[in-house]
Amino acid sequence: MATATSPALPQTEPASSTLKPEEISFPLPKALHTTAHIHLTSFGQCAMVFLATSTPGDSAGSVKPMGSFVYAMPDRTSPNSTISTTLYTTPSSIEYTTRIAKIVARRIRAPVYVGCSINPNALEQTVEEEMEGLTKIVNTIVERLG
Repeated sequence: MATATSPALPQTEPASSTLKPEEISFPLPKALHTTAHIHLTSFGQCAMVFLATSTPGDSAGSVKPMGSFVYAMPDRTSPNSTISTTLYTTPSSIEYTTRIAKIVARRIRAPVYVGCSINPNALEQTVEEEMEGLTKIVNTIVERLG
């Protein structure tokens, strides 16, 4: 006589409760008295990054706008390109946020969410100085996720 067996349940792993975001701060190159702040969380298959800057004149109790929020992922068909979607737009930071999201997604080869309130125009830097700051931010993120 045949016995009925119930279908096997898929094996799952419990979610890690040890996800600790890293908070990194460093002086932004060529931007006098400006500190870059990175809040970085790695989820294994993707990452979440929040970027901001501060200056000595900022008051501790002031609230800054969140900035733009972008999702980017590497393109499976073309390793040198990325796909991005804007989830929230702030005109002053959308271009910078999208650029960082695409570069990080391509370099870590994984999806990334990037929130950024950095307004590069407000820092009044030359293109070369802005690129030096962007490079330092991206390299710091990739080092920590790599």
